[in-house]
Amino acid sequence: MQPRLFHLHTLSALHCGTGQSVGVVDLPIARARATQLPIVPGSSLRGVLRQEVETHDANLARALFGPKTIAANDKSFAGALAVGDAHLLALPVRALAGILCYVTSPFILRRYARDLKGVGLKAPEIPNPANREHALVVTETVNLLDNKLVLEDLDLDAQRNGLTQDWATTIAALVHPNAPDGQRDFIQRFAILPDDILGYLSETATELRTRISIDEQTGTVKKGALWFEEHLPAESVLWGLYALSGSNEPNQRRGADELAQAIPASPTLLQLGGQAGVGRGLVRLLTQEAGA
Repeated sequence: MQPRLFHLHTLSALHCGTGQSVGVVDLPIARARATQLPIVPGSSLRGVLRQEVETHDANLARALFGPKTIAANDKSFAGALAVGDAHLLALPVRALAGILCYVTSPFILRRYARDLKGVGLKAPEIPNPANREHALVVTETVNLLDNKLVLEDLDLDAQRNGLTQDWATTIAALVHPNAPDGQRDFIQRFAILPDDILGYLSETATELRTRISIDEQTGTVKKGALWFEEHLPAESVLWGLYALSGSNEPNQRRGADELAQAIPASPTLLQLGGQAGVGRGLVRLLTQEAGA
């Protein structure tokens, strides 16, 4: 199976949850167990893609994703498409100058660089901030105020850095292809933070929304029907890998190239996670073939 790269760019708040929690946040977003960084589970994306493909060709959807139900063992087979989790690449954070800043860290970039190289793409060298109170920004940044990068309640010393510029350019070209204005906006607001600062912001700079349920009889809030939902903010960027093989369906062999034609063209607008009826979960899916 040939690995391929994809990115998700959130256009609205995104809630891919894990069910109820006993913590302060009733409905938290999904996170990687070891790092606690936000993810979008591959199963969530796979289900939405199946629905999208089925609207055009149910037979191709069956070959890509496997049968929905299995009547007998000899009728079962694995789908040709494997979709991995999407991992946080750049988190939009409120900034005192420039409105917002897209932040990442060396820890994230090392894993991203590994996947870029795995699909035949070049990755710049990864710079490291000097210390825990230091950030690296692009040469033409709009986020500095007297050489300080102020994010939420954090006040960081900042240094303009050429490698940071290279990373901003690389990511912007993949997330905003054929969109010079989008690339320019991303690049001038990009910064690399220390790992522990990024980890802190990934837990405190997500979006919390209060939800209520109305009693239809009284027109007031139902008793106990108030809860807090966590969301990835709009403009977040995530990445992941997917792989495609030839069809495993008995007597219906299709090559990987034929099946690839059924995957929605890039970029594609999708709705992921919950709360579609209240405008949540709108994302752009961008796929990148190996070496392209």
